[in-house]
Amino acid sequence: MLAVIRTGGQQYKVREGDFISVEKLPCEIGSCMEISDVLMLENDGKVEIGDPIVAGAVVKVSVADQKRRKTVLIFKKRRRKNYRRKNGHRQPVTVLKIGSISYNQE
Repeated sequence: MLAVIRTGGQQYKVREGDFISVEKLPCEIGSCMEISDVLMLENDGKVEIGDPIVAGAVVKVSVADQKRRKTVLIFKKRRRKNYRRKNGHRQPVTVLKIGSISYNQE
């Protein structure tokens, strides 16, 4: 079973057992939650497309880790002015493990 979910303003294509990194969520490591923003669902060749979400579709996930991405360097320079600024940024992310994808047609 395949699903396209929306979280943190982005869309992710997921299958059962996958690990995905999403924008930081306020959750503890090991906690479980449900994502009901399912935009598309595919099961054995049958495709359900939401308008905008598929009613009755739920993806159960568990929080595997809370970490930060690799450093992104920001460098500003003005030529001939002796102006240089170097900065870095590490975006916090939550790693989710996809548990089960369920769909109850109503």
